[in-house]
Amino acid sequence: MLHSFWIAAACTDNNAVNLDFVNLDWLSIIFLGVVQGITELLPISSTAHLRVVPSLLRLPDPGSAFSAAMQLASLTAVLVYFWQDIVRLLGSSFRAVIKRDYSSRSFRLVLGLIVGTIPISLAGLLLKKTLDSCNSPLRSLVVIGVASIVMSLLLAGAEKWGKRQRNFRKLTLLDGVLVGIAQAFALVPGVSRSGSTITASLLLGMERETAAKFSFLLGLPAIILAGVLEIATLFKAGLDLHGWGILLLGLTSASISAFLAIFGLLRYLEKHSTWFFVWYRLLFGLMLLSFVALGWLNN
Repeated sequence: MLHSFWIAAACTDNNAVNLDFVNLDWLSIIFLGVVQGITELLPISSTAHLRVVPSLLRLPDPGSAFSAAMQLASLTAVLVYFWQDIVRLLGSSFRAVIKRDYSSRSFRLVLGLIVGTIPISLAGLLLKKTLDSCNSPLRSLVVIGVASIVMSLLLAGAEKWGKRQRNFRKLTLLDGVLVGIAQAFALVPGVSRSGSTITASLLLGMERETAAKFSFLLGLPAIILAGVLEIATLFKAGLDLHGWGILLLGLTSASISAFLAIFGLLRYLEKHSTWFFVWYRLLFGLMLLSFVALGWLNN
């Protein structure tokens, strides 16, 4: 079992930013980075796993600020993996603006990605203090368990009734708006940003691989905003040099695992459905609620 070589008081002030991750040793941080990188881009909720895995290993909750800052690893992975697609999309949009061709598919898609970021940005600002605080009620295991079960049922519905007839060339501004609204619910731990956006995309008739790719691209602005905001939060909270080193170590391991997660998920969805994730999320949620009820895990 992983353990901490650092001993410090647990996060107890409900009005303070949770900085307990600085008390973790380098092996624990690398492991949590791998967990973050894999689960951030799979539809199973990285925030939930960064809350649950430390509990199972008897490690302190690393906190919402740490989880959000670690999302910058996913940003790196998505940018590297989809670099050519992103450059092509932005280039086409720029040329459309120069020509005032506002009916351009690329321009409207980029606009949809930008507009789709507004819901989660506004909700994030409203919930930021609650999410970042010590002992945040939204980070309770019961909340995570219930959210995971609800999302498993929604994903099952999307898999069953989604028509899967639309590829990336058929996406519109409205897709960005609707999937962006779904993305805002991912602020609740256990919902999953990729899970909510892939579910919404499937319900809108997208192909599975297209839904995943759209989810990754839609997440770019949100991840940038959340990551930069949480870096500023950690700076204001007085994170020392050791803490920044710990965070950088986690980001490095998370970036590598996130890149592999993108590759694996896209290849998987080329030939398989999302039912594996439906059952995983359902069992994950039921396990959490059972463990809390039996007293094996503290809520």
